[in-house]
Amino acid sequence: MSGRAAAGVVRVLVVDDDPAVAGLHQAYVGTLEGFACVGVAHRGADALRAVEALRPDLVLLDVHLPDVPGTEVLRALRAGGSDVDVVVVTAARELEVVRASMSGGVVDYLVKPFSLALFTERMQAYAAHRRQLALTGGGAGGALEQDDVDRLLHPGARTAAGPAAPEHLPKGLSHRSLELVVQVLRSAPEPDLSAGEVAARCGMARVSARRYLEHLEQTGRAAVRPRYGVAGRPENGYAWLHR
Repeated sequence: MSGRAAAGVVRVLVVDDDPAVAGLHQAYVGTLEGFACVGVAHRGADALRAVEALRPDLVLLDVHLPDVPGTEVLRALRAGGSDVDVVVVTAARELEVVRASMSGGVVDYLVKPFSLALFTERMQAYAAHRRQLALTGGGAGGALEQDDVDRLLHPGARTAAGPAAPEHLPKGLSHRSLELVVQVLRSAPEPDLSAGEVAARCGMARVSARRYLEHLEQTGRAAVRPRYGVAGRPENGYAWLHR
């Protein structure tokens, strides 16, 4: 995660060889609150120059570029000392490509084609992790405890503060989105939150939020409480159990 994780708008560089796809991803970024596209590049060499000139916080990086592979762009960025955050956005599914991306320290890997809903979920989870990084340890240079390091490097790991995401999730659930739901639920000033309230704060669909909340309840990390006295359809409230 980039050292520029301070509060503010996430500045995004889109890199894709196909102008139509690049335009689509640029439009996706434009729908997100707290994100702004600051540039578009269609070649690897142009992407490297754009990172140097524009200083983005996040690069959406395609692998199949006309001059050099995206994995080479990533390697060049790291060799040059850049700590810019990178999300690989590609149709490439080969194991060696995924491994090369992971070794380059990418923060996520999205396989094309993907929906705006999935893109939004991943970007909201990324933004939440940036905020956590900015707050952990009291800012740049702050000393971290082991639990702080574990939460930053392994969002799904168990720490002394209690379990986060389990190692294996039901089909359709992601660890990053689960982390976002957990952060919203555990930091809520209210005694409990409904699925709709969690969905609104996480920027995801209500049905998706309910699935994550039900998973937390089933794994003993959240309690479900019927809300009485509310007009209309009965509603459940969910409360975090590990404060």
